[in-house]
Amino acid sequence: FVPISGFEGDNMIERSTNLDWYKGPTLLEALDLIQEPKRPSDKPLRLPLQDVYKIGGIGTVPVGRVETGTLKPGMVVTFGPSGLTTEVKSVEMHHEALQEALPGDNVGFNVKNVAVKDLKRGYVASNSKDDPAKEAANFTSQVIIMNHPGQIGNGYAPVLDCHTSHIAVKFAEILTEIDRRSGKELEKEPKFLKSGDAGFVKMIPTKPMVVETFSQYPPLGRFAVRDMRQTVAVGVIKSVEKKDP
Repeated sequence: FVPISGFEGDNMIERSTNLDWYKGPTLLEALDLIQEPKRPSDKPLRLPLQDVYKIGGIGTVPVGRVETGTLKPGMVVTFGPSGLTTEVKSVEMHHEALQEALPGDNVGFNVKNVAVKDLKRGYVASNSKDDPAKEAANFTSQVIIMNHPGQIGNGYAPVLDCHTSHIAVKFAEILTEIDRRSGKELEKEPKFLKSGDAGFVKMIPTKPMVVETFSQYPPLGRFAVRDMRQTVAVGVIKSVEKKDP
């Protein structure tokens, strides 16, 4: 909290006798104290694919947005969940060659010796030498049920929209019901959750899928649950058990 008067200029750049009860920094000093957030370019690469094209004279070109890390020509990438590994020949954005793609960049990149049919939307490109993306065997999520006409119990299998993937996921086990505001545990292993409830749920994908914890890779760790043509729940992923290759 920094008290100021924009009209009088009090406490914006210099301290003011009109606010002598306030002993904290001026607005300018407070702005200087703000620490620059750690850019996700420092993290390992995660690039969920939006599409894959075959371009004449070039070859296979996956397209997507860099969410974390950086992508460079010459980098050896691994595509999860399949584990396919190949070298990046070139990276382009808006028809211009890039030496490095950063988080937020929508890019196309040409890969060696890979057929279009070997890649698909929802796959995730990663650096093969730095925490490569792997298929999730199961994961535990904190979910809030927003809009479901009935009760959600173990075995429920809606579609999960997480980054660019849309895959049916089974609610294998409702672990706890929690208070959606305080996060306090209300009941262990409840039989069901209904609209307005929140809880921790163990989930199992019905097809190979890459997800990550929200704390480590936020864009790959949040999701919407879709059923009956509407969003019935939202959630964040707390832990992931990866499949061993």
